[in-house]
Amino acid sequence: MSVVSEAVILMAGQGSRLRDSENNFLKPFAPVLGRPLISYTLDLLACAGIERLYLVVGYQSEQMITQLQQLIGSRIHASYIENRDWRKQNGISLLAAAGHVRGPFLLTMGDHLFDNAIVNRLLDSFDPQLLNMAVDRKLDSIFDLHDAMKVRTRKNGVIDIGKNLGNYDAIDIGLFVSPVEIFTYLGKAKSASNQGDCSLTDAVRLMAADGKTQVIEIGDTWWQDVDTPGALRYAEKNLTPLVRS
Repeated sequence: MSVVSEAVILMAGQGSRLRDSENNFLKPFAPVLGRPLISYTLDLLACAGIERLYLVVGYQSEQMITQLQQLIGSRIHASYIENRDWRKQNGISLLAAAGHVRGPFLLTMGDHLFDNAIVNRLLDSFDPQLLNMAVDRKLDSIFDLHDAMKVRTRKNGVIDIGKNLGNYDAIDIGLFVSPVEIFTYLGKAKSASNQGDCSLTDAVRLMAADGKTQVIEIGDTWWQDVDTPGALRYAEKNLTPLVRS
């Protein structure tokens, strides 16, 4: 049985939709119930047994690294990877981690919150040869369905993915267990772009076409993408009973 000991967190973007003229914090440090947003993910990864963490930074990278170092301390071995092309899509941020991770790795974003049970379910069910995507089929419970990354599945595999899909049956929650082969697919997607750019979604599509994806349903567990002030308020409302328990 493969064991996942490494994780990558993508957090290179500016986070302009959450920040405004009155809030000068870096997005991963947005206060959520009095704690930095990213602290919940760090706790979750530590509890999941992650030993080595790679954080891909970009916007205001020096300040970001300083604040992360203070927050992480010595509880987990953290390395910082700078994406100087942070204005490009998130596939370029993930490509910056190529050559760092050695085996199947946990992949997530710096602005998502998850119930601990979701990570446990993913780590218990992943196939090391496939891109394993956690998905939510509770479509009626999605806070901002219009902005969500929609997925069409068949027999536990991805058929298509995109925010503008008209026919879909699940939502990508931004949590994966990925083989290192994803970097090959990201490279193909980047090469096919006239701008030398690519997204994680581009790589998922290519892997899906080759039958190298698997979706893992999160059931009744909870998650939230914290992209806007409204999403942050919604997250705090739903996170409060979880924290109290």
